Amino acid sequence: MLLSEQEAKAICQKLLDYVKADDATVSVESENYQHVRFAANNFTTSGRRENVEASVTLWLKDKKGAAQTNEMDDASLEAAVRQAEQLARLSPVDREYLPTLGPQPYKPTQGYIESTANISATERAKAIDAVIAACEKENVTGAGFHQARGVVAAHASKNGNFSYGRASLVSLSLTARTQQGDGSGYFLRNHFDVAKLDTGRIAREAIGKALRSREARTLDAGTYTVVLEPQAVADLLGFIGFVFDARLADEGRSPFSTPGGKTKIGEKIVDERLSVYSDPWHPELPGSQVAQGGIPAQKLYLVRNGVLETLVYSRFWAKQKQKEPTPGPVNIVVEGSQPPASVEEMVRSTERGLLVSHFWYLRPVDIRTMAITGLTRDGVWYVEKGKIQYPVRNFRFNQSLLEMLAGGNVELIGAPERVSASESQGSASALLPALKVKQFHFTSQSEAV
Repeated sequence: MLLSEQEAKAICQKLLDYVKADDATVSVESENYQHVRFAANNFTTSGRRENVEASVTLWLKDKKGAAQTNEMDDASLEAAVRQAEQLARLSPVDREYLPTLGPQPYKPTQGYIESTANISATERAKAIDAVIAACEKENVTGAGFHQARGVVAAHASKNGNFSYGRASLVSLSLTARTQQGDGSGYFLRNHFDVAKLDTGRIAREAIGKALRSREARTLDAGTYTVVLEPQAVADLLGFIGFVFDARLADEGRSPFSTPGGKTKIGEKIVDERLSVYSDPWHPELPGSQVAQGGIPAQKLYLVRNGVLETLVYSRFWAKQKQKEPTPGPVNIVVEGSQPPASVEEMVRSTERGLLVSHFWYLRPVDIRTMAITGLTRDGVWYVEKGKIQYPVRNFRFNQSLLEMLAGGNVELIGAPERVSASESQGSASALLPALKVKQFHFTSQSEAV
């Protein structure tokens, strides 16, 4: 069972009562987690985990120590505090220490559904069995991962702050492959509400991509117009929230740095139709009520109409630069300012290009240009004169995301959809649109299906 607010607050108070240090912050997290893996159209593993973990970070004369425990009896909690104190005595001075926050006003978010956190094994098995049956009906081999969790997180400081929040998440990913191994499809979705996770759609999309990607032809690498499905956009932009760090920008280590220690705040950095923001209370993507450093989260724009509006200042860096710390981001929404276009409309408007459904094994190349490399996977199709002509073999790409999203390169923008980068296995979410971009750089061919 997940900890109630009263139970979590009691554990936090016990930890603080044991603290003799000058300052401290404590936390307790409670989790219910369960998963099912399946492969070759058969269930393979199933597991469930229940865990409670408490942690303490404290400062003795600006020297920091931290410890944690998953035993909630009084002796174990006290032992964790004593261990943190011992480590603090051995540590160098924490030059970035700031006093912990006093009481803060938090506005709760609505990202927790009881039926998601406690999905029954029977319900889960029925959903996966229907996915496997759909694969068998179309003579494809399915493999995937289903997970569900409920999480409670509570934090308290020696200076009187306390926060408590709950969240839930359920996800399903499916890779479908033809029996001959010449076609592959992938689809992943998640939600905080299990009733809104459409497992039937996930099966249809993955199976359909597998069947449509058979007998792929070889196409030369080069620069193409591309239609990127929301999953492909999620794979590309999975780390975008980290690049808005103000310290990186101020120190010249960011795509938003300019000479002389200045930044690109107020400058146009992407197509003017695009905005990037964080909204803790978005109904489709509830975020945490607590932003970095314990600051109460707020809705904020990182990019508005293509212009860089906000960089993220930690409490420490904000003090260094005499600014206010940034109350986010706690989630990411990317949307366009014009009526959205569907993927089908994007294809119909393409004279010559590629439809890409999924990227894999993405790695940063140069953070200053937001350049990344990776591979297409599980379905690429050649488009000519507004119609999908045939599947093509996969590519490796090298692409600057700033160049990809630049004004003049973005042609059409879809409606934001709740998606997750595939390498996160569904454990993270963003609201991202499909995109049609004029130029995308494929550098070589890949033989993977």
